[in-house]
This record gives sequence, structure tokens and C-alpha cells, in this order.
Amino acid sequence: MKKFLFLILVTITTVASAQSADKAKNLLDEVYNKVKSYDNIAVDFKYSLHNAEADINQETRGDVTMKGDKYIANFFGATQMYDGKKVYTITPENEEVSIEDKSDDPNAFSPSELLTFYKQGQTYSWDIEQNVQGRKIQFVKLTPIDTDSEIASQLLGIDIETKHIHKLIMTGKNGTKTTIIVNSFKTNLPLSETLFTFDEGKYEADGYYIIKN
Repeated sequence: MKKFLFLILVTITTVASAQSADKAKNLLDEVYNKVKSYDNIAVDFKYSLHNAEADINQETRGDVTMKGDKYIANFFGATQMYDGKKVYTITPENEEVSIEDKSDDPNAFSPSELLTFYKQGQTYSWDIEQNVQGRKIQFVKLTPIDTDSEIASQLLGIDIETKHIHKLIMTGKNGTKTTIIVNSFKTNLPLSETLFTFDEGKYEADGYYIIKN
């Protein structure tokens, strides 16, 4: 009898877990399809990183504009741009520009991944819902399939009405917690044709040191 009850409980738990995963995946698919429907996206965000054990506390604001694979981002006092071929990192503090080919490293970060990173290598589960200034934010928990990943888990907060990402909370196995909060999310803006074009002559005239890797 005890064995029979145990099997029933295991079955119920397995079914509930599968339903939770399906529900979460369906919501993420809606988010992905919504993001892919836009011609361009401009995001303003707040970034924070905390690790109590290592006494690390970092906070900053940033913004990124994306069109297809191209992007221009301002973050930690530097500007990074990708024009479809090269990555340009402009650091005004050092009056320096670094130019390099887009990395083929699968682990290399691209700002566009902020909106699509959850599509591969994750298991999903339905998590809590929060009310944020009148907006319903549904969280989905993502856990890396790769057991060697440095990430323990991620919570992705999604605005139920707009299907836009509102918040990402990433917890590392070393105790580091990284949080990204989207302050504004604009789409289909009238972008300049030269927004993703790097003017090397302009920076040379301004005395910047150009590094080509």
C-alpha cells in the first residue's frame, strides 16, 4: 500500500513538473516571437552585481540599441558597437578605441542575447508572480542543463501584458547575484542610417589611440 501511494505521489509530481515546464516554455516562446517581430529595439536598464562574501557591490545604468545582429551599447563608461563585421569598443577615459572581429567563441556575450539567451541550454519552471507598479510580472526559473555551468539559476521576470522582459536575476554558484532591470523598452524607432557605422577618422582627429586586433 505504501509503495502504491508513493508511486501515485511520484506520478502527480512528475505531471505537475511537466505542466510547469510547458507553461513556462509557452510564455518564453511568446516573448521570443514578440522580440523577433520588431525592426529594432532600444533598452535602458539598471545593472547591479553583489557578492557578500567577496564584498563586491557594483551598480550602474546602461542602454543598448539593437537592429538585427547590429548593436550599440553604453555601459560602465564605455561604448561598444557591432556593425555586422567588427566590434568597436570606445573608452573615452583612456581615449582609446579597440577594433576586432566578432568572436566565434560560443560563450562570448552579445547584447542581443539579453532578450534571447533563454532559448537554448535551459530547463524551465513556472515561478512567482509579482505586482510591480500595477504591472503583473511573471517569473520563470531557468536552470542550466550543463552541470558544469557557473550559473546556478536565473529568474526571468516577464510583463504579462506586453510580453517584454522586465527583470533578470542571475545567481552564480559562487554566490554572486547579478540583476538587470529594464527601465524602458522602445521598439521600431526611426534610427539614423549611420547609427551602426564607425567613423575612424573622427576618433583619430580627436586624438584617440586606435588598436586593431
